[in-house]
Amino acid sequence: MTPRPGKWFRDRPNIKTGRLHPPGGTNPACGAARGGVDGFMPRIALYPGSFDPVTNGHLDVVRHAVGLCDRLIVAIGVHPGKKPLFSTEERLEMVERVFAPVAAAAGCAFDCTTYDNLTVTAAQKAGATIMIRGLRDGTDLDYEMQISGMNETMAPGVHTVFLPASVAVRPITATLVRQIAAMGGDVSAFVPPAVAASLKTKFAA
Repeated sequence: MTPRPGKWFRDRPNIKTGRLHPPGGTNPACGAARGGVDGFMPRIALYPGSFDPVTNGHLDVVRHAVGLCDRLIVAIGVHPGKKPLFSTEERLEMVERVFAPVAAAAGCAFDCTTYDNLTVTAAQKAGATIMIRGLRDGTDLDYEMQISGMNETMAPGVHTVFLPASVAVRPITATLVRQIAAMGGDVSAFVPPAVAASLKTKFAA
């Protein structure tokens, strides 16, 4: 049975799990993405986070995630009580620039959006049945197992998939990257080149 690339995505309205959405909607590369096989719904995965900024650890997760789903939605959590280094618009642009080419190369549809409610609720609204979570160490696992259990109770149809970090990126956190950049340190080994440039500009101001 031959898949019909793109049909399901063309017929489905834009997914919006938050108030903001990048200009132009889904990246054009998504038009050539994998589609669902006749009679089967495509696998939609949600990868949530703050992405302030995008790191090589995030990129590592995305590289693995695009092989597990037909559509990957990167969702940026927006919390009124927190003051991020990068604005929501800047993070959406960063996510699109770094992750969209990876998804396109894997033939996976890609979208990025925001949400300001429960992550599991955002996943349900997006039609996702997979929640992607990266794990760096045992501490991450203990915490994520608790969250996964709560999410499963609230939304049995959303399944958490844990992706262990590759050895080279396990020490990287967005918090440490911000701290190093703020003190003039070189973060080029921890973030994609475009993000390193954005950090340098941000702290030069």
